[in-house]
This record gives sequence, structure tokens and C-alpha cells, in this order.
Amino acid sequence: MYEATLRITGRSAYADATAGTAASIELWCNRHCDLLHVSAEAADEVEARVSETVGVRERLRNRGETVLVTGDCLRDHEADLIESVLDRHGCLLLYPLEYEGGDKICRVLSLSAGALTDCFHDLLAADAAVTVESKRKIDSVRPRSPLLAPHGVAPDLTDRQSAVLRYAADNGYYEIPRAVTTAEIADAVGVTRRTAEEHLRRAENKLVDSLVDVVA
Repeated sequence: MYEATLRITGRSAYADATAGTAASIELWCNRHCDLLHVSAEAADEVEARVSETVGVRERLRNRGETVLVTGDCLRDHEADLIESVLDRHGCLLLYPLEYEGGDKICRVLSLSAGALTDCFHDLLAADAAVTVESKRKIDSVRPRSPLLAPHGVAPDLTDRQSAVLRYAADNGYYEIPRAVTTAEIADAVGVTRRTAEEHLRRAENKLVDSLVDVVA
């Protein structure tokens, strides 16, 4: 099995929404509407542009992340050249699609390297401005992380564990080199150094256990 990442430059509502900004969009299509995960930077500008073209039905924000539920599906407004080409060669489009800097970035899956090459040549023949960013043989397909971090992923920390972890993070404990010691953390939250280290270790263990399947 083979995977390729293609970058396509050309006019598209979501590509245009990121043009000239540092924002990026991840798209999940639901046929009747789209789910757009927008990077925090310039999210308001991207939303305004999307609202003018496809429309925005709902907005969700959580810890700097923005998810837009569009009024319509992008398919209702413009044809997608790459999908017809992929269908012709038995290749699959892997979601989410990505948009950044005015370009569309697609992950494509194929059973053969030749089919990917044929897709690329067909896109060029159709005057698509496309480049291959990567192409590799794979033995598994990794899913992307959730749109918004669900409450079920966040571990249940005790108040003291939360206090120790928050102080450590806010004051540079995880920087290289560390800007604060466990003794200083202990003084700040009013516990012994050994107790602070125990709370910190337990909090870290809970975080790793809850997130390892999402990010690794």
C-alpha cells in the first residue's frame, strides 16, 4: 500500500479562506455540510471568508481551537477535480483534507505506486497546479487526532495534582533547562518537596495514560 501527499494550488473556497494568512483548515466532509477545524491564528478572518462562500451554521471553540459547521457542503458550490481522478484509478482520498496558504493538501492512498503516478499525470493533464510533497510505502494508516479534545480524554486530577501541575507548567518546569525546581513548586503550593514530586508524578502518569493513544 502507498500513500502520497499532494499540494494543489488553485481557486477553492477553503483554500482562498487561508490565502494571505497563517491559518490552516482541516476539512471533514459530511455530504450535507462540512466540519472545519481552523487553527487559532486568524480563525476569525477565516470564518468571515467561509461565511461569505459556503456559510457558517455553528461555531465551537475550546482552548484556542475553532471548529466551524458550515451551512452547506463545499461539493454544492464547486466540483473537486481530484476526486474524479482518484476514482478513475481506484485510489482513496484520506480525510481530513488540509488547506493552508491558499493551497489544498491531500493525502491519497493506493494499492500500487503506479496508480499514484497515473493520478499525478492525469491531474497535470487537466492543468492542475499540483506537486508531490511526499510518497511512501506504508503498512498502516494512522488516524488524525480529534477535532476538539473531548472531556473523556482529559484525566481526572485531584485538586492538589492540578495545582502542582499548573504551577510547574506556568513557571517553566518543563522548559529546557528547567526554570523552577520541585522545591520551589512545593513552597508555592504549601507542601513538602517529596509530596510535590509525588503529586507531579501522578499527574504526569495520568496525562500520559490518557493521551498516548491519541498522539502516539
